[in-house]
Amino acid sequence: MAEAMIEFQSVTKQYQSGQPAVDELSMSIDQGSITVFVGPSGCGKTTSLRMINRMVEPTSGTITVGGRDVTTVPAAELRRSMGYVMQSSGLMPHRSVLDNIATVPRLNGVSKADARKRAEELLDVVGLASGLGKRYPSQLSGGQQQRVGVARALAADPPVLLMDEPFSAVDPVVRDELQQELLRLQRDLAKTIVFVTHDIDEATVLGDKVAVFAVGGKLAQYATPEEILRAPANDFVASFVGRDRGFRHLAFTTADGVAVHPVPTVTRDGGAAGRPEAADGWRLVVDAEARPLGWEGPGPDSELIPGGSLFRAGDTLRRALDSALSSPSGLGVAVDDAGRVAGVVRAAEVLAVIESARQIRQGAL
Repeated sequence: MAEAMIEFQSVTKQYQSGQPAVDELSMSIDQGSITVFVGPSGCGKTTSLRMINRMVEPTSGTITVGGRDVTTVPAAELRRSMGYVMQSSGLMPHRSVLDNIATVPRLNGVSKADARKRAEELLDVVGLASGLGKRYPSQLSGGQQQRVGVARALAADPPVLLMDEPFSAVDPVVRDELQQELLRLQRDLAKTIVFVTHDIDEATVLGDKVAVFAVGGKLAQYATPEEILRAPANDFVASFVGRDRGFRHLAFTTADGVAVHPVPTVTRDGGAAGRPEAADGWRLVVDAEARPLGWEGPGPDSELIPGGSLFRAGDTLRRALDSALSSPSGLGVAVDDAGRVAGVVRAAEVLAVIESARQIRQGAL
């Protein structure tokens, strides 16, 4: 059983007017896990997050982090001991990317040289090119700014990372990339992450556990994503999760029954590693290590088109379907653990497996 890192014990936040923003919240957040707070606007999820680092002070109850009551730690010290990522990235516009990332180590007394060295290392960790370190926030895309925000939050190597709707201001494609990047980082770093979102899809993709908040600051359900989708605790949770929760449940059903078909590939210079055309004239382009770069359409002068999301052995039915539907050729690219092309999956065949899985699940209910 995982050890608790953060504990809420009967925590209430009551403002002078109206009902409580958070009402008698009690929950335990496991060390090294991603816990997502989700719910409609005004349900207390952001207030609950901000009480962890004392940006908001509770009216009553106790919050402990690593066994220490947060009110016994000076607020500034407490905040420097945690990473914090917000929706707008919150970067300082007059400072370079490297200096933004180095902010907290410098506040903690680390020398400028060591802080900047740490910042340079973190650019690579969050998937940014080293050359971006000298730029200013206004010279970056929204997705790049959010990656810098994550790097800044990680700069002092905090055990706890608080993330307040960090990906909600970017477009859906970038958002998916950032979600997958966060999951990759978590596999490597094993931080205790508390993540706030209003999007149930994002919550079920990211969370080891999900806390669904109802209006009035009540905790409606706290469980694994699969349990929330399979067995909502009450009508509010069922309504919030939505009618299509059966499709969301596919995110937890492995795609073992989906066939992976061989696919010919061509290298970027036009050299063929197999037959030159995969389907309807589409050609899968790979690099020298057989990793996919994208598709070339029919015709001799077609340009390289990114291939959409990738599918890996052991992935879910939803990832298999996403890979096929997001591919310009209609074929989802399957890769091995090293990222090399293993074959392709076909949308029609994925849908057939999904239908079979639904029928089996309905028969079990």
